[in-house]
Amino acid sequence: MRKLTIDPVTRIEGHAKITIHLGEDGNVERTQFHVTQVRGFEKFTEGRPYYEMPAITARICGICPISHQLASVKACDAIMAVRIPPAAAMLREVIHCGQLVQSHALSFFHLSAPDLLLGMDSDPARRNVLGLAEKHPDIVRDGIALRKFGQSIIERLAGERIHPAGIVPGGVAAPLASASRDVILKGLPEARNIAWRTLDLFKCILDGFQAEVASFGNMPTMYAGLVSNAGDLRLYDGRIRFKTATGTIAAEIDAADYAAYIGEASLSDSYLKAPYFKPLGYPAGIYRVGPLARLNVADRCGTPAADSELRDFREHFGPVVASSFHFHYARLIEVIYCLERLQELLENPAILDRHVRARAEVNAGEGVGVAEAPRGILIHHYKVDEHGAMQWANLIIATGHNNLAISRSIEQVSKYYVKGNQLQEGMLNRVSAVVRAYDPCLSCSTHAGGILPMRIELVGPDGARLDEISSVS
Repeated sequence: MRKLTIDPVTRIEGHAKITIHLGEDGNVERTQFHVTQVRGFEKFTEGRPYYEMPAITARICGICPISHQLASVKACDAIMAVRIPPAAAMLREVIHCGQLVQSHALSFFHLSAPDLLLGMDSDPARRNVLGLAEKHPDIVRDGIALRKFGQSIIERLAGERIHPAGIVPGGVAAPLASASRDVILKGLPEARNIAWRTLDLFKCILDGFQAEVASFGNMPTMYAGLVSNAGDLRLYDGRIRFKTATGTIAAEIDAADYAAYIGEASLSDSYLKAPYFKPLGYPAGIYRVGPLARLNVADRCGTPAADSELRDFREHFGPVVASSFHFHYARLIEVIYCLERLQELLENPAILDRHVRARAEVNAGEGVGVAEAPRGILIHHYKVDEHGAMQWANLIIATGHNNLAISRSIEQVSKYYVKGNQLQEGMLNRVSAVVRAYDPCLSCSTHAGGILPMRIELVGPDGARLDEISSVS
């Protein structure tokens, strides 16, 4: 058996590699997705005070620290057994919307747009954000501006753009100043204009990717996401809804009950576990999370423009959209939703209330916090002793939920595109591109600029190197 290795997978947050096993006829027989880093946060937080967990776990990632902080403080709220003030809940959601806007902008404009706008088969030395800036400078400026807008919301409300200290157990550290609210509201129209321009652009180029739509993880799976009691899309709070590939609701549960429905399988070739839907077992209980899954499980978004776009999305692709290529489309619809939701929240006079934090000691030995990270459901589950010292933690990150789906998507794309008898960089790039569609966050960030540090070797059964593509001289 011959083997191809893509190491590293580029333009993702974190470190991973892909192994493609070929038969004697040069066709793909199987693939493997390896996550090659260890987090270890569950173990080294043992013994720490529970109230330190939001600051500690935010350091898991510099791209989505807000998501970890929100899931963490919600677990701490449960340990304190407090109901946070309404204004604090609204401010947390505002910060969260800013986080999703900036993260989705990073994913679309900086990580995936080089493939979408320069071409999957374009020169890999130019297929990056620098090459994109040369050919489409206005688009790159839009991406920078939209991400900056999201980050500025985080900075104004939480103190810092990365790893802020303003999100705390019991609420938030400080109330919102009316001047800060007005600045954010003033910036919303331009952010909306960018979001609409980008969505219109994506719709215009979509017809050029029919083969990718057909082969990028286009498979039946379950989906999971947070919804309100009325079935609306929720990002900060809600119930976990599981839907089947045909759109039937399989379960809708409180976050604290996740362990009865989500199991975690350990894999021999990856440090990342593979969560699955327990009632179906492993690996039949495969499900997807993230923007596409959230749109699939929700009845509606709950804001006018996003609901209109969701209806159009479903009219074109069906009530349950299976292709993982459409994570890009769903991401842009969510940006529109977040910008609408920001306006709703900020125009509510109650958001300026000065009471933004509830204080208490340890009142429960266990707490679960769940939020929708940009990449999907994020779960923090803590157990503490009577003094509040951490005894045990379980963190299920969004990319973990998608682990099985990413692996199957890689296999589908590889079997569709990769022909081992003649290597072409573009077909290997599509294997990496399906991973980028999920926008995996593998604990820390890694990006490529200029020449990709990649070498692909084709090795025969006897170990002899038969062919090689290298971007490194």
